[in-house]
Amino acid sequence: MVPYEIREAVEDDLPFIRAMLYEATHWRESEAPQEGEPPDVDAGLAHPDLAKLLESWPRQGDFGAIAAAEDGTPLGAAWFRYWTDENHSYGYVASDVPELAIGVIKPYRHVGIGRALLHTLQGAALALEIPRLSLSVEKDNPALLLYQSEGFATVGTLGNAYTMVWHAV
Repeated sequence: MVPYEIREAVEDDLPFIRAMLYEATHWRESEAPQEGEPPDVDAGLAHPDLAKLLESWPRQGDFGAIAAAEDGTPLGAAWFRYWTDENHSYGYVASDVPELAIGVIKPYRHVGIGRALLHTLQGAALALEIPRLSLSVEKDNPALLLYQSEGFATVGTLGNAYTMVWHAV
């Protein structure tokens, strides 16, 4: 396991955060590639429901974190942002509950980086007096076990995905 540290994301991290959004939304292709090449990041995030997820990053209230190796190479990212009833993502539950996303580069998955990034988001939420975080995760995504183990509870289902909420204690 490569040593890493977690730092707060800045505007210049947007290209890497986009790459991690791609990893989070195309995890099947990166876990077990099928015949042919998966789409590149721009093509993979071109659908309007995905394209809007990082528009105007960072907006007021956005928070992000980057896990980076000692040499500065980014390994994963996590972030949360607020949505509205009119403009929201799949894990939306309310305008006062930011939705989070996490992506980790394939070789560094399943070694604790995603969990550490999630803890960073939960800590930021507590520091900012945000009592709940939400997310959307596909039912067969291995990350579901992480979210369940960290106190996220299912509050809804949309297609093959659960909407989950974490409540600060």
